Amino acid sequence: MKTVYSDRHRHQDGQSELIDGKLMKCFECPERADLVLARVRDRAIGDVLDPTEHGLDPVRRVHTPAFVDFLSTAWDEWVAAHGEYDALPITWPTRGLRHDRVPDAIDGKLSYFSLDAGTPITAGTWSAITAAADVALTGVDLVLGGEQHAFSLCRPPGHHASADVYGGYCFFNNAAIAAQAFRDRGAGRVAVLDVDYHHGNGTQAIFYDRADVVFASIHGHPQQEYPFFLGYDDETGTGEGDGANLNLPLHHGSGWEVYGPALDRACDFVAGHRPDVLVVSLGVDTYKDDPISQFRLEHEHYLRMGERIAALGLPTLVVFEGGYAVAEIGVNAVNVLEGMAG
Repeated sequence: MKTVYSDRHRHQDGQSELIDGKLMKCFECPERADLVLARVRDRAIGDVLDPTEHGLDPVRRVHTPAFVDFLSTAWDEWVAAHGEYDALPITWPTRGLRHDRVPDAIDGKLSYFSLDAGTPITAGTWSAITAAADVALTGVDLVLGGEQHAFSLCRPPGHHASADVYGGYCFFNNAAIAAQAFRDRGAGRVAVLDVDYHHGNGTQAIFYDRADVVFASIHGHPQQEYPFFLGYDDETGTGEGDGANLNLPLHHGSGWEVYGPALDRACDFVAGHRPDVLVVSLGVDTYKDDPISQFRLEHEHYLRMGERIAALGLPTLVVFEGGYAVAEIGVNAVNVLEGMAG
């Protein structure tokens, strides 16, 4: 299986996120992708390729022009107003406030376009997120070029980003960009399977009213876990997308005895929609020792996960998402890839 990787991911190195009432260095750090890449090479999974440039047009197929423009200038606007500290929002347009006006002040823009106070914009954010989109799109190129499976080692992750909102360490939704690119380049129907610990609220929101991109997610229950306000099992799609969305929320402490049957159900859902291609949002924060998650998967379960996904028999692009047990992240991610390879 070929891997696509860009070292520009290192340009995003946030020093500040708000956790437990404290500003801390981000769990989402450059070491994550570097350790996955090292394990890919150590275990000889396949060639590692640089991404090719695809421009912003495929990004704008998923994200609004205003949102893309905001991200492209946010750091410069922040520095002009406040200096070179991580840019974080301070308020949000909650119930009773207006949503139809984007403020001129950068503090207002950050608040308007953001989901949380844990996703800093830094000097290197724009470079990293445009590279991550190219990594995902180069994976699309590989699969459309005949590869049965490919791995886009994206960082920062993307599945919490919606059409015009960033958060959860995510800016551009790499998996959604890839899914839309598959559609634009001839796939009749695309499935996205999200196995990250946290619900892919951004991906769901982007495709919720569509039947041509179906979405299935296994994740921590939103009554207990971020992002809290999407991911319930009664969210099944709307309009043309009615029935094309499956959420399988699981409670704290879930191990393979619970997760495995949920994965079977998600894969059956995918198969039932007869997609031409599959995009997997791969987060390995389901691991038992992940510092910000509460599932109990072991190393060997990621091999079984890969085997189950491969059993669908679909051309598949794996897009990297979360996973914060840094010492173990490469083992678990590559176990999925090896399981897929058989």
